[in-house]
Amino acid sequence: MSPPASADCVCITGPTASGKTDLALALAERFPLEIVSMDSAMVYRGLDIGTAKPKPDVRAAVPHHLVDIIEPTESYSAGRFAQEATRAIAEIRARGRLPLLVGGTLLYLRALRDGLSVLPRADVAIRAELDRDAAAHGWQELHDRLRRVDPDAAARIAPADRQRIQRALEVHALTGQSISSLQQAGRLARHSGVLVLALVPENRADLAARIEQRFDAMVARGFVAEVERLRARGDLHPDLPSMRAVGYRQLWSHLDGRYGWEEARGKAIVATRQYAKRQLTWLRGDPNCEVWPALAGGLVERCLERLSKENLIAKNARGLC
Repeated sequence: MSPPASADCVCITGPTASGKTDLALALAERFPLEIVSMDSAMVYRGLDIGTAKPKPDVRAAVPHHLVDIIEPTESYSAGRFAQEATRAIAEIRARGRLPLLVGGTLLYLRALRDGLSVLPRADVAIRAELDRDAAAHGWQELHDRLRRVDPDAAARIAPADRQRIQRALEVHALTGQSISSLQQAGRLARHSGVLVLALVPENRADLAARIEQRFDAMVARGFVAEVERLRARGDLHPDLPSMRAVGYRQLWSHLDGRYGWEEARGKAIVATRQYAKRQLTWLRGDPNCEVWPALAGGLVERCLERLSKENLIAKNARGLC
């Protein structure tokens, strides 16, 4: 593990249901901080229950950034996150507070900390053509096509990852070059001063149980009704990035009549567990994060000690902890 030489912000990350938000809000009670959401679904207005978005009273007490910033008809990118998070970090520091990134979208963390390649903008016509090809021949066929033009990208992109397959083929169509070669050629500016603290459960079975309990709690709070309202808008469809979010995709299919309730519930829980597994794999392979046991006792005090060691509390909280 190689922490940044000079940290100016902190990131609390980890898989779904690992206690990231609870820890962040506990820290907010101890010293002045502002939260920068690092969640690819919380950016969308109207996606509240299924994203575990902090309630308005919490956001009024502790400032949150990059939450509710676009409509679910729009797309949001890792590159845009990196730019907007960098700006938020500078503004928070200028107010004498600690910027605290919180969330589990690890592509966003990579974009911010390590930089992203400079790639062409999306092309609506090419994407529509790829969607037609996928509808006619299946995404496996498009993944095979990707393997022929960019074997490196095909090796790291799963055959079921429609969004990334489409993007890689789109870049090749626009430039005549593979996305892998362009990613190596040049990168956007990086924000290297991120101290990353990853909450990783010691017991995978406990995490699986928490994910199931969390989903059922969302349903009890009105998750199904939330998806019904989104469907009733008339301007959304299940292929939008917002509606492909875990949980929303399965409930949309249930409301379409494709699944009964128990099947939809089971699929949503399994999809969430699979997402958490991918997050854990990513974190364990990242040498630039500190892995801490999730949900362990004394995490707040441990954080305070760690931030004090980095002089982050002294610079941002002036000893108020």
